[in-house]
Amino acid sequence: MSASRRSGTTDELGPDEPEREGPEGSGGSDLLAALLDGMDAALCAFDADGVVTHWNREAERILGWTASEAVGRRGFAGWAVRPADAEEVESRLMAAMHAPGRQVHEFALLTKDGGRVLVRTQSAAVRGPDGKPAGLYCAFSEVHTQIDLERSIALSEALFDDASWGVVLVDADLRPAVVNAHAARALGIGRTSVLGRPLGELLSQGVEELESALTHVLAEGAPPAPAEIWVGVRTPEGEKRRCWRCGFVRLASPLAEEPVPLGVGWLFNDVTEAKQAEQEASLLRFRGNQLHRAARAAAECEDPAEAAVVHLDFALAGFADHAVIDRAAGGAITDAETAEPVRLVRIATTPAGAPGPSLVTGQAGLPIRYGEGHPALQCVQRGGSVRASVGTVPAEQARAWALARQWPADAVHALCAVLRSRGRTLGVVTFLRGAGRSAFERPDAVYAEDVAVRIAGALDLAGAVRGDWPPEGAE
Repeated sequence: MSASRRSGTTDELGPDEPEREGPEGSGGSDLLAALLDGMDAALCAFDADGVVTHWNREAERILGWTASEAVGRRGFAGWAVRPADAEEVESRLMAAMHAPGRQVHEFALLTKDGGRVLVRTQSAAVRGPDGKPAGLYCAFSEVHTQIDLERSIALSEALFDDASWGVVLVDADLRPAVVNAHAARALGIGRTSVLGRPLGELLSQGVEELESALTHVLAEGAPPAPAEIWVGVRTPEGEKRRCWRCGFVRLASPLAEEPVPLGVGWLFNDVTEAKQAEQEASLLRFRGNQLHRAARAAAECEDPAEAAVVHLDFALAGFADHAVIDRAAGGAITDAETAEPVRLVRIATTPAGAPGPSLVTGQAGLPIRYGEGHPALQCVQRGGSVRASVGTVPAEQARAWALARQWPADAVHALCAVLRSRGRTLGVVTFLRGAGRSAFERPDAVYAEDVAVRIAGALDLAGAVRGDWPPEGAE
């Protein structure tokens, strides 16, 4: 056997075969040595007699034995394994020379300084030109390293198969590269259909915020806490507004000398229902506090009519932009009289322009010119709340719609609540919102009815005390 000590390798030659060099002298041996030393796994090789012929740098790093100390030794006995384990280790290794495929074993090997390292080996036979075993190679790594790798692979497979939250790998171009089943369902599209598509084709709202977050992660790394993002998901059934709690991690190649971003791992969970419940609870707490504060402030008013306006002003906060109170002309209306034509008189309104307390008007006895089918008239006739919106129309038409109903020009949504006290209808309170707010919904009507009960009680008391309302001299 002619041995070459370059980087711990030897070349086996036949008994009559002269040593041959690569295309550039000894380039073949140098290339083999470079390949072995560049491997991430430790590798050693044995000839048919069990003599070590190859030993790379990773094997030297793990066990501490250099290539010059390892190459040429017979087996691991006496240096790399304990004497008590030598026979078993050698028999299991050499058995791989005659077994089909690769054989996997775990051994406790000795380091040069006397320590023990548990390694996992993969061994396979090396066959000569005649097909007979000429030796074997043995690749090994520390068991904990192998377990870490297996755990990483298992975690990746579990995330993309069984995870109960959405997992999306986004490439550097901000396009989905891999998605799990949960994320595909959340996006309302198949797993393969999502791949490579811009996020703008999947989401109608929240795209800018999401892409900004992904870009930040690519440049700066993961944020310190999850982010809640409201998105509009395009589905065959239409757009669905959802709230996703998102976490991000930057993916970088472990093989590059410098971190090279491969994309972003985006994990999200749908928290829409919890978020909506949280918002509703917060809104209810705020409105309950407003009713409480209004009741305390109204209790300090000597004039019941002033107390009615106080309730109106407290109700506007966070609820509406404008409000008006119309009372029934000629006094309260009984249930038997609601079928008759109703006339309403404007008695209080929020100020136009600069904010301030509501104003008591001086139009006593002058009915408002409400047309047939006006929401306020419908409210009186039905004895319940009425909602109205202008819809999606040009600004000029919206302005004309509001002015035709005797409301401020910027009103686009209205909610009328009937004023009832002692079984009689006293009038109507109307809350108005501008274009910057959403339309009134059923929970808003419930709140408006609570406010209307308090206003009606104050107006009824004012009528009983004064005999009429508003007070004389009101402006």
